[in-house]
Amino acid sequence: MKRFYIGSIGKNSGKQVITLGLGLCIRERGLSLAYIKPVGREPVYHEGKLIDADALAFHSALGLSEPLKKTSPLVYSIDVMRKALSGKLKNQGQKIVRDISSLKADVVLIAGTTDIFEGSLIGINGLKISKMERTKAILVERYQTEETLDDILAGRELLGRTLCGVIINRVPGESMNEVKKEVVPYLEKKKVKVFGVVPEEKKLSAVTVKTLADTLGARVVCGEELLGGLVENFSIGAMDVTNALKFFRRTPNKAVITGAHRADIQMAALETSTRCIILTGGLLPNDVIIGKAIEKSVPILSVKEDTFATVDRIEALLGKAKVRDPERLPLIKALVNRHVDIDKLLVG
Repeated sequence: MKRFYIGSIGKNSGKQVITLGLGLCIRERGLSLAYIKPVGREPVYHEGKLIDADALAFHSALGLSEPLKKTSPLVYSIDVMRKALSGKLKNQGQKIVRDISSLKADVVLIAGTTDIFEGSLIGINGLKISKMERTKAILVERYQTEETLDDILAGRELLGRTLCGVIINRVPGESMNEVKKEVVPYLEKKKVKVFGVVPEEKKLSAVTVKTLADTLGARVVCGEELLGGLVENFSIGAMDVTNALKFFRRTPNKAVITGAHRADIQMAALETSTRCIILTGGLLPNDVIIGKAIEKSVPILSVKEDTFATVDRIEALLGKAKVRDPERLPLIKALVNRHVDIDKLLVG
């Protein structure tokens, strides 16, 4: 039996997609599989019990035999937070260790949450889980040039011998060659095994304009009948209009996130392949922009939060949407099968 803790140093690395893909590929190899998400972040009620939403989706997608509650022993909530702060949540870390140890299968996948530090409040985190007997850590990091290398090398120092390797995920198409020819050899020289280099898959990131509006609590300024359009790319309109127009022309089926005061950026977006415009700061566009948007059949959404907060919420949404949509399972499985060396990973 082997246990793999799938975690990350950076946020929004796509580790839930990788974990699900690994599970699907491992099952296809005829190996028995168990899964657990020790600390959940997305509480949902299922049959009267509080369960993590990802764990619920994984339980169904992977056809797991153990009771659902066993895959999600704890989900952060206001009640859990209060108990932890008041000292009433005792021995929770030890209980989770016992829950992990009780899982019997050829391969046990232990899903991390935001990063390897989450869970410290209740006495358990990725660092502690990785030190369990017969457990190894796999870091999944989104490729963002030197920032990714900093995270991986810091992770190696923190995890030490418990780190068996990394998967570099969400690599932009134009960076795939650079990562394979320069980054991977560099990491291998640093004694860090690289199990895979996984490209950004736009089909996995696609969400409807309605989903964006609902998630962001947005006001639909115009185009309410067009909310079914699929958004595959996101652009932040914070540059000068000339560069923005060049970038927008290269980026199809996009949502443009910008301030309501940037009418120039909004007009540039409306001249290119844009699925919606998201205006931040709670302000509305001028009548000329609204008229042009109606003419071009582009919905405009207005949100109260600033641009950075809006982007953070969208990033979080994209990760959830990928693993909770059954129609995306074949794509997730194929992506991991094609770009991750499963056999090398299982050897550890």
